Amino acid sequence: MNPDIVSTLAGYIWALDYGSVLVFALTGALVASRQQLDITGFIFMAALTAVGGGTVRDLVLGRDPVFWVERPGLVVTAAAAAFFVYWTAPFLESRYRWLLWLDAIALGVAVPAGVGVALATGYGPVIVVIAGVITGCMGGLIRDVVGNEVPLILKGSELYLTAAFGGALAGVLLVWLGLPRPMALIGCGAATFILRAGAMIRGWSLPAYRPRPPRERG
Repeated sequence: MNPDIVSTLAGYIWALDYGSVLVFALTGALVASRQQLDITGFIFMAALTAVGGGTVRDLVLGRDPVFWVERPGLVVTAAAAAFFVYWTAPFLESRYRWLLWLDAIALGVAVPAGVGVALATGYGPVIVVIAGVITGCMGGLIRDVVGNEVPLILKGSELYLTAAFGGALAGVLLVWLGLPRPMALIGCGAATFILRAGAMIRGWSLPAYRPRPPRERG
C-alpha cells in the first residue's frame, strides 16, 4: 500500500480512537451518575466503557500492545470525561436521554475505528466486520452490565447491534467499490449513526422472534 495512504489511514484511526474513547467515557460516567457513585467510580466506569471494546478487539486480532497501553493518553482522556460529567450531570434534565444520544455518537465513531484497525492489519472482510462490531458494542455492553442497566444491545427495538453490523458492512463494501479507505471509514460511521438514530427517532427495528405455540398431538 502507498506509504501516504497508510499514514493518512493511521491518522484517521488515531482520531477515531480518541473520539470513541471520549464519547464512550461520557456515557460510562453518565451511568455512574445514575448509580450515584463517587468520583473514583466515575473514573472506573468511564475508562471501562471507553477502552472495553477496543481492548477486546485488539486481543481478538492479536495486537500487542493493546491500543491504550501504547497510548496512555486515552485513559487520561477518559478520566477527564469522568470529571466533567461528575460536575455537570446534576444539571442535565434527562441523563438517560443524553446517554442514548452520546452512545449513538460513540457507536458511529467506534465502529469505523474497529474497521480501520482491521483493514490496516490486513484482515479480510469477515474479520473486518467482526472487528467493527466488537469495537462498537463491547464497551457499551460491559458498561451496562457493570452499571446494572439493561444492556442496549439486548433491546431489539434499539437496533443497536444491527446498526454496528450495518455500518461495518457498509465500510467494507465502500472499500470493495474502490473508495479511499479514509472516505470509506466516514461512510461506515455515517451509516452506523443513521441506523441507530433512525431507531431512536423513527422507531426502526427488525422483526423480533415470536415463538409459536406447541402443536397439539392428535
